[in-house]
Amino acid sequence: MNHGKNCQDGKQRWAIALHGGAGTIPRDSSEARKQQHIVALTEALTIGRDILAQGGTSLDAVEQVVRYLEDCPLFNAGRGAVFNREGVNELDAAIMDGRDLSAGAVAAVRYVKNPISLCRRIMEDGEHVLMAGRGAEAYARNSELELMDDAYFHTEYRYNQWQRELEIPTAAVNRGTVGAVAMDVRGNLASATSTGGLANKMPGRVGDSPVIGCGTFADNTTCAISCTGNGEEFIRKTVASRIALQMELKAQSLDDAMKDVVMNRLSRDSGGVIGVDAQGNAVLHYNSAGMNRGAADSTGRFQVAIWEW
Repeated sequence: MNHGKNCQDGKQRWAIALHGGAGTIPRDSSEARKQQHIVALTEALTIGRDILAQGGTSLDAVEQVVRYLEDCPLFNAGRGAVFNREGVNELDAAIMDGRDLSAGAVAAVRYVKNPISLCRRIMEDGEHVLMAGRGAEAYARNSELELMDDAYFHTEYRYNQWQRELEIPTAAVNRGTVGAVAMDVRGNLASATSTGGLANKMPGRVGDSPVIGCGTFADNTTCAISCTGNGEEFIRKTVASRIALQMELKAQSLDDAMKDVVMNRLSRDSGGVIGVDAQGNAVLHYNSAGMNRGAADSTGRFQVAIWEW
């Protein structure tokens, strides 16, 4: 039985990391705008830290952190989701439990306020792993999860971004995702990821976030991983499970495995990854210009950043 890890002072060890996407605001943004993001990341990290410090589960921590980020219009998930080519918000998400590799995921849902909670419901039900579109929305309705109409997801910032994208398509806004990974005091790992996908994407396009082993993965024997970046790239290279496999088969540390995958195997400027290993080490790497991120643990670490720490 896994009774958790101990810090040097004898306290039960826990750790958490989060990201708000590798598609960051420009460095020359106003100080007020930068502070908005820092405050939101700080609030999200505080939610996760408090759950874990009070003995809560890693699953509860990652779900609640991602729910907060889905509700925050600053990030490309839930209420802040980008528009697809038809001017519609389509949402993807996944959650995974490192104890038994159980997982739940949704793709291309429109009206679910918090897709990550629908993922957990699917995971705990156990019949399926990945559900999509209208079927997933019907499942949410039957589960009495909160549904919203299109107006809830319509933010002026994302709408204006979509209008610009229609005129001049770019890759600058294509890395928006939110995610969290955690180890609780019992030593259990969990991962959660949620996104609105690519700006101006084709209707029905699904990225790496809901694909277990690509954008989301957790296994108590190795690590919990959540990715953000170019979804097609992360799918082709099965990034999340590749990191875990390099730890398992090559006996690499999480830091070494993640650094190798992010810096050597992914295309330049394609995104980033956060992870927590079975010893409670929180690691974050990216090869993009920046990554909204944060990490906290039972040793007192509490950091948030967009660019350098």
